[in-house]
Amino acid sequence: MRLTKYEKETIILTSEGDDTYNVYTFNAGLKRRLADFAKKYPAVCRLESEDKKIGSQSYVVDKARLSIRLTAPYSEERRKAASERAKKTGSIKRK
Repeated sequence: MRLTKYEKETIILTSEGDDTYNVYTFNAGLKRRLADFAKKYPAVCRLESEDKKIGSQSYVVDKARLSIRLTAPYSEERRKAASERAKKTGSIKRK
């Protein structure tokens, strides 16, 4: 069974009464980060289930260990300043 990219979701579930998040994902980078974290800190993060056929994993993570950070979009002025700094330091090539 092959899933489309739209079917390969990342879902973070919790309730106000829970002390944990359940993170269900197909995302390779996130799975790798969660696996590394679970190996290093097994008391606060563990692999709950895995479906190797479709490529999903589910982790249980203490609420205090997971945060969601929202970042405001850059203003045009800030974007231009960052671009100029990157050009000066050689981080990006000029066209």
